[in-house]
Amino acid sequence: MKTKVQILFVTALAVLAAVPALAQPVVPESRAQVALSFAPVVRQVAPAVVNVYASRKVEAQVNPLFADPLFRQFFGGRGVPPARMESSLGSGTIIDRTGLIVTNHHVIKDATDVKVALADRREFEADVVLKDERTDLAVIKIREKGDYPVAEIGDSETLQVGDLVLAIGNPFGVGQTVTQGIVSALARTQVGVADYQFFIQTDAAINPGNSGGALVDLQGRLVGVPSAIYSRSGGSIGIGFAIPATIVKFVVEQAKTGNVVRRPWLGATLQNVTADVAETLGLDRPRGALIAGLIPGGPAAKAGLKIGDLLLTIDGHDVDDPDGFGFRFGTRPLGGTAKVTIRRGKATQQIEIAALAAPETVPRDERVIEGASPFAGTTVVNLSPAVAEELRLPFDAEGVVVRDVAPGSPAARVGFQKGDFVVEINGTRIDRTATLARVAQSDPGLWRLVVKRDGQLVRLAFRG
Repeated sequence: MKTKVQILFVTALAVLAAVPALAQPVVPESRAQVALSFAPVVRQVAPAVVNVYASRKVEAQVNPLFADPLFRQFFGGRGVPPARMESSLGSGTIIDRTGLIVTNHHVIKDATDVKVALADRREFEADVVLKDERTDLAVIKIREKGDYPVAEIGDSETLQVGDLVLAIGNPFGVGQTVTQGIVSALARTQVGVADYQFFIQTDAAINPGNSGGALVDLQGRLVGVPSAIYSRSGGSIGIGFAIPATIVKFVVEQAKTGNVVRRPWLGATLQNVTADVAETLGLDRPRGALIAGLIPGGPAAKAGLKIGDLLLTIDGHDVDDPDGFGFRFGTRPLGGTAKVTIRRGKATQQIEIAALAAPETVPRDERVIEGASPFAGTTVVNLSPAVAEELRLPFDAEGVVVRDVAPGSPAARVGFQKGDFVVEINGTRIDRTATLARVAQSDPGLWRLVVKRDGQLVRLAFRG
């Protein structure tokens, strides 16, 4: 009769015999079997990653008194201070052999001159083809015709937490640099640098200057565009965020057909599902997004959605929160449909929502207000679903809204902000931009204004 020790010994021999690789170590036969290197991936992608140099001219703020020659003479004849140049540095990735480059919006924002430097040290002038603040992406193109190296845009949907990735860019302007890390998390929200809150988080070192560069997988495919870091010191602490390739593809396709991003409009407001709401709905955990408001005639209403419906999936992807749904629906191609699973009461059903652009039900009639009124320097438009979608305003708002405020203008000094609603001026209701332009040309002794900001009415008064 065998003892327990003998039985264990015989079992161990059987295991080793079944797995000879464990019993007999394999001697490496080449350097490639010894050294793990990302050099082949870098050689493939690095030529397509460029440095982006953007500059803009900033006019000096001048006191109106300097317009008087006698006043200038009193100060020694000095005239208007010269304009100064401001510059920014970032990175970009060539995604088309004609020289089409994707980068971050904040890298080239307000730029009057854009240059790119390739990895082989060639430099070219570039033109801005499209810029989209909502995604923090921009597309620029090299002016000189040529056959440029490109990086293939990959599929960020296949990424998993733990996958190895490389970040290539120009941190701190020191030159092209490669860092390595893993995908730390997916679908990160509340990052605060773009409207579509759905980021790839990575611990690959990302620093200022990496913005707009390439986050690639081990097949050399562009899976994200580094856009932001979490840092208390300004340097990398291993928490970086990249815009997924899904959004990059969407913006690049828009750039090939025009200079404005047109995205689907849901025609509804969504609410997050809290633990209390989940318990009320009988859910095992907080998930999905609740329909909190509908605009009559909008895509959601036409699809049959009702207030209180819970959106659970879209095109087979689970919906965790409104940001997740917004990312999936907002990157659908116009003219198509999105298949959505909803829960109404205790029953679930699937519906299709048309991916349509928001309509401009009222002509925007954009006007730049000039003169000596408190509105001088504002660009105002009539509100419609299209304008509300562009400016991220409540879909049910109406009236006249401030689209832009010129720096240093009377409106900027008064404190007007983008997104302000002009409700009333000296007792006159402002229903159209034409009304505002007419009233702004008057010369009252006192300006009395009613402005709506963040849902609150603000009453202001200024001397004429």
